[in-house]
Amino acid sequence: MAAISVDTPEINRRQIQKRGFRFLLLSDTQAQVIRRYDLLHPGGGPRHTDIARPAEFLVDSTGTILWENLTESAAVRARPEQVLKALDERDGKGGQ
Repeated sequence: MAAISVDTPEINRRQIQKRGFRFLLLSDTQAQVIRRYDLLHPGGGPRHTDIARPAEFLVDSTGTILWENLTESAAVRARPEQVLKALDERDGKGGQ
């Protein structure tokens, strides 16, 4: 699992330490990847800086997006059970 942020590597390191993240937090300060996935929220950050729109993706080893959850609010995230359900449906288990 990995996350991408427009923040600098130093800010991301502090966030990892502060919040105890156990996944990669990558810096995309030029928002190149964020733009590629159409996730830029222009002016949505502090002092109207550009930030990444909240999103979660399940991506397979070929880079194909299997599932996505896009929101407009940083407070709204996919619940773990939503992600697990998406994985089950993708694997053909359908809630077994």
